[in-house]
Order: sequence, then C-alpha cells, then structure tokens
Amino acid sequence: MNTFRNWLVRYKLYHIPFWFCYNYAWWVIAIGHPYDAAVTIFTTPFALKFLFYMVLQGLAACLNLYVLIPRLLEKGKFAQYFGWLVLTIIVTAICITPGYYLTAMLTNQTMAQAYGENSTNFLHLLTGGPLSSTIAIMTLAMSIKLGKKWLQTQRRQQVLEKEKLETELKFLRYQSNPHFLFNTINSIFFLIHKNPDKASNSLAKFSDMLRYQLYECNDKQIPLEKEIAYLENFIELEKLRQNENVEIRLSMEMPEHSLLIAPFILMTFVENAFKHVSKHSDQPNRIHIHLETNERQLQFRVTNTTDATATGAVMHYGGIGLQNVQRRLDLLYPDLHKLHIQQSPQRFDVQLQLQLNESASYLSPVNYLHHA
Repeated sequence: MNTFRNWLVRYKLYHIPFWFCYNYAWWVIAIGHPYDAAVTIFTTPFALKFLFYMVLQGLAACLNLYVLIPRLLEKGKFAQYFGWLVLTIIVTAICITPGYYLTAMLTNQTMAQAYGENSTNFLHLLTGGPLSSTIAIMTLAMSIKLGKKWLQTQRRQQVLEKEKLETELKFLRYQSNPHFLFNTINSIFFLIHKNPDKASNSLAKFSDMLRYQLYECNDKQIPLEKEIAYLENFIELEKLRQNENVEIRLSMEMPEHSLLIAPFILMTFVENAFKHVSKHSDQPNRIHIHLETNERQLQFRVTNTTDATATGAVMHYGGIGLQNVQRRLDLLYPDLHKLHIQQSPQRFDVQLQLQLNESASYLSPVNYLHHA
C-alpha cells in the first residue's frame, strides 16, 4: 500500500482524479444534472472534447506548478514567469479547440449544429470556452499551490519559533543554576568557619538543593510546594550568613490545590534580596518574603532594606538575575503575570502576581508561618 502511495506521489498521478472531478463538475453545471453529464461524457463522442480539456489543462497546470513557479516565480524572475504563464495559457487554449472540431466530426454534425452559430468564428470559439476555462483552472491550481506552500511555511515557522523558545528557556534556566550553586557554596564555607556544629545541617540542605536542581526541576512545570521547599532551604542557609541585626521574615500560605509553576521563577527575587540587603549598623535591616495563593493566582512579594549604591547594583548588575527572570516570565506567562519592581534609596520591593496551572493532585490546606 505504501509503495503504491509513493508511486502516485512520485509521478503526480493523484492529479488525474482531481482534474477529472474538476471538469466533471463544470459539465454538471453546464448540462444541469450529474447523471446527464456522466452519460454525455462516457457514452457519446463528446468524451473526446472532455479528454482534451482534462488532459491539456492538467498538463498546463503541472507545467506551471512544477516548472514555472519553482524556476521563475520563486527566484524572483517575475517578468519571465508571467510571460511564460501567458504563453502557456494561450497555447493550451489553442490546443483544446481541435477537440471541438473532432467531436463534431464524430457526431456527423457541423460546428454550428454541435455548438451554435458563434462557434464557426475561431476567435469567438477560443475565447468563449478554452481560454477562459484555462485561465480559471490555472488560477485555481496556483491558489492551491501557493496556499499549501504558505501553510507549510507557517508550520515550519511555528516549529522554529517553538524550538527557539525552548532553547532560550533552557539557556535561561541553566544560566541561573551556577549562580545558585556559587551562593550556596559560599554560605556553607562561611558556616564551616563560623559554626562547625551547624555545617552538617547546612550540607544536608545543600544536598537537597542539588537534588532539586539536578533531578526534580527538569520539567517545564513543577509542583509549587517543591519550589517553596527549595526556597526554604536557601533561606535557612542565608539566615546563618547574615548578621544578627538583619531581620528575616518569611510568611507563606500553602494552596488548597496542588499548583504548578516553572522552576526558579521565585528564587531570583529572594536571592537578590539577600545579596543586596542593607548592612546598616545603626538602623534595622529587613528582608520580608510573603507568598499566598487565591484559587490559581499566586501573590508573591519580596521587600528588603537597602541603600542607594545597592539599589543601583540590583538594577544594573543583576542582569543574570532580574533580567533573566523577567525574560522567562514574558516567555512562559505572556498574559498571565504582573511584575512590579519599586526602588528607593532605602528599600527595594518586588511584587509578582502569577496565574498558575492546577495539577490533578489535591493537597489539604496547610498554613504555616516562619519568623526569624
């Protein structure tokens, strides 16, 4: 079966039933009844005229589709193409007219008897049927060909755009991972020197973070609770690095239903807050992180005290961070997110509103509050 199909495609034999049906449809319109048209085509000498139309117009259409369009039109040779196209139409129409005369001879009729008085004028005969019909069929064939080519181009463009987006998203996501690792290694290094007793606990959290990055976040979307657990591990490590005069407050409300989120969407904001929090010795330094969900809508806010120098650094030197996550949000949630970033000499505030997808699993409502 596949061999037969390939044979039909290779030699373009599928054109034969198409052109037969096309010409038969016009005969049905001219005669007024499908049965009468079939009888005329298959049982009378007018079958010869039908064959002249079907074969010659089919050949002309194939010449246009597979020779003129690819060799001239698609290469920008418009004048040559339209010249050859007009010549093909005229020659095809002229070659069709002998079918009228041969059919009249086989029926022992004159041209006037077979086709009317006007048919005795060759020019009138040529323009009345063969020429106009050939123009129509060439236009139809070109429309089908160009429409098919346009659809193929659109599908190819969509595939390329999809591949481009997926490649860019993978690059943006994996671009973040080394940044997380460096910060975490620094945290553990700091812990080893500051408080060796807590180093093992930090290593355990670090192990969980690595497991998350290597195995659990490879999907396009992951459960929100896993992302939150990753945030908690990171925050616990960062708490041990901060001075005692830095107040860290974490408030999260778990959703009633299991929601899905793209990995590392929230992490960048938290990381930037710890990286650029103020280090004042004479006034409070704060990092406040709040997360809540309402149905499928996520509300996430990160606020930290800062100074003018640190605020500028966040915006201008955090390209691998904030610019990265803004780009990911635009790609993954084009009309499903609102991101507001406010800065002042004393405070940096990020508010994210995100519409999430819901997974099939169900979680019982659990609310928890962490204060440091």
